[in-house]
Amino acid sequence: DEFVLFYQPQLDLSTGVLTGYEALIRWKHPIDGMISPGEFIPLAEETGMIKQLGRWVVEQACQDALGLPDALSIAVNISALQFELDNVSELVADSLRSTGLPPHRLEIEVTESVLVDNRDYVAAELRAISELGCGVAIDDFGTGYSSLTYLADFPFSKIKIDRSFVVKMEENQ
Repeated sequence: DEFVLFYQPQLDLSTGVLTGYEALIRWKHPIDGMISPGEFIPLAEETGMIKQLGRWVVEQACQDALGLPDALSIAVNISALQFELDNVSELVADSLRSTGLPPHRLEIEVTESVLVDNRDYVAAELRAISELGCGVAIDDFGTGYSSLTYLADFPFSKIKIDRSFVVKMEENQ
């Protein structure tokens, strides 16, 4: 019971209107205070606890989203290892069913590393999530494995371009 979710607002930059939130997990350690996911997620992946942690995040975010206005969505990141250890589309379907959150209010975010291994399986999982009515976003596009083929082969409803690329846009036309 030491994990907590914080919610980062997502805005439509053209209008400034709030469109939803992205769930961000933190570990509220009783002695060490707040611990960033960069420190505990690798350990959770190494021990296989990422499956339980990932399930909790999706379920809790769906539950929390019910307290938001209907026009707002919630985005949840799913790790590459979560796809290996769990049936993510089933997890999403179960979470939506148990909380009653309408599917269009949930967006699943993945990084490019998810797309490298087990490409066909991940594509099928992402299509199943999309068919549930959820959004599917690729996060940090433009780092490491970037390929425009991903944009054609996977059912992405949103592309989140890596910050390091966007920052350079102001300096380099």
